[in-house]
Parts: sequence; C-alpha cells; structure tokens
Amino acid sequence: MAQLIDGKAIAAEIRAELRKEVEDFVAAGNRAPQLTAILVGEDPASQTYVSNKMKAAAEIGINSVTKRISADTKEQELLDLIHQLNKEDTVDGILVQLPLPPHMHERVVCNAVACEKDVDGFNEINVGRMCLDMKSMIPCTPLGVQELIKRSNIETFGKNAVVVGRSKNVGMPMAMLLSSDGKNETSAMDATVTVCHRYTPRSELEKYCKLADIIVTATGIPSLIKSNMVKEGACVIDVGITRITDENGKSKLVGDVDFNEVKKVAGHITPVPGGVGPMTVAMLMKNTITAAKNLAEAKKSH
Repeated sequence: MAQLIDGKAIAAEIRAELRKEVEDFVAAGNRAPQLTAILVGEDPASQTYVSNKMKAAAEIGINSVTKRISADTKEQELLDLIHQLNKEDTVDGILVQLPLPPHMHERVVCNAVACEKDVDGFNEINVGRMCLDMKSMIPCTPLGVQELIKRSNIETFGKNAVVVGRSKNVGMPMAMLLSSDGKNETSAMDATVTVCHRYTPRSELEKYCKLADIIVTATGIPSLIKSNMVKEGACVIDVGITRITDENGKSKLVGDVDFNEVKKVAGHITPVPGGVGPMTVAMLMKNTITAAKNLAEAKKSH
C-alpha cells in the first residue's frame, strides 16, 4: 500500500515556519507583509478559495484585504485598480482570483500585475524567468507540488516524470520545475520529463505513465489515471479536483487518480482533497513573504 502524502499536515508545518518568519521580519523593524486579493463576480468556488487564502494569511500574520468588484466591471476598470495597487507602497502581494468573466482577457490582466508583487507567478516576465531557471515568483500549485516531493524525500534526480496536463498555470510550470537543473535559481528537480495532454492517445498515455517514477496529473478528468498505468512504487501527485455526484447521490470532490486502486500499486500518493490544495495556499503565503522581503530590501537600497 502506498504511503499517503498528507498535504494538509505538510502545509500546516510550512505555515508554522512562515509565521515564525513573519515574526522575525516584523521584529527586525519591518511592517507585516500585506496581500490584496481581487475577486471579480460572485463565483462560489472563487469566493471559497479567496476566503481560505485570507484565513491562512491571518494565521501567519500577513495583513490581507479583499477587493470585490462586480462581474460586469469593464476590463479597463480592473486594470486601473491593479495599476493603483502596483503603486501603493503598503501592498506587497496582488492576487487576481481566476477565472475571470468572459469579457476580460486573463493574459492582459495577469500581465498588469507588477512582477515584484505577482504572488501568483502568472505575469509573463515571471513565467519567462522561471523557464530560464532564474529567480522568479513561481506559480503556487507547481511550487507546492515541488515542496511535497522534497519534504516526502522522493528522489527526482535522473528519474522519469510524467506530467499529465499542459495548462499554463500548472502543467507547463510543473514540467519546467521537474526538468530544470537543481544547481540554478529555481532549485529544481533534474528529472527527465514527458508532458501528456488531452490529445495524447489513451494507449500512449498508458505507455508513458507506466515508465514514470513520478506522475503529476492536473487535468480535471476524474479517474483518468488507473492502477494498470502506474509502475509499482511510483509517486503519484494528483492536482485534479472535480466535484461529482457519487452513487448515493452525494456530492464529493475527486481527483484525476482512481485513488482506491492506484494506492495498491503506488509507493506514494496524494489524496483529494487534502493533498495539493492546502499546499497551493501555503505557497501563496510563502510568495507574499518573499515579495515583502524583496520590496523592503529594494526600499533600503534606494
């Protein structure tokens, strides 16, 4: 039976470390880090995500503000708000909760957030720096997966990894982190990486997954990864999250992995929920503290 990678417990451990980091930062004469979230519209899932992020911030000692704007706000008004926050000295991190309403362009909005305050790591300059293995704000979910792998002592050097999913916010940065050189600024993982996606034929997906020492799946397709696709002893990280109705008519959250079957074959596995989700929030807090420290440093040198 696979060893469970308990994201909830590891995230709690990280939050305790971050709380200490904030206390030391404030004790050294700095103000507490400040995170501003922008929530566009009334999407219930987005509201839950933002409220979880704000709870975590309060627990760690990060000041947080949520700016709520209606779904019919013009894109330019949102951009004006972001530009105003970019200029505010008291704001260290800016987070625009995705998805946005259809009339807003995600890329334009993400690029409007100043690089040094882009705690989601979605600005194209941060993405480019990460791809070049340079110091940057790394998107929170891939960073959380990297931390889970490291803290669970999973060997990645020279191992085969498969990333299932190629989204710009999870799959692509995950593949970069898994394959980049551990000696450089992203402290990456030196694995040999194959990226599969929605157009990878099922037989090919099975073939690649069977060779993998590490599988990271982020597609939102329930039970995509079956036990016959997993090599014995492999580490399986499930980023997918989908709400389904089970056979008793109850609503529940599931991942991309057929958990009950795969755990009989895998060496390590993350549950859904309670795996990657709490880590994403912990890494957002980590990025906010990094942003606050960088901005405080920059101010001193001026």
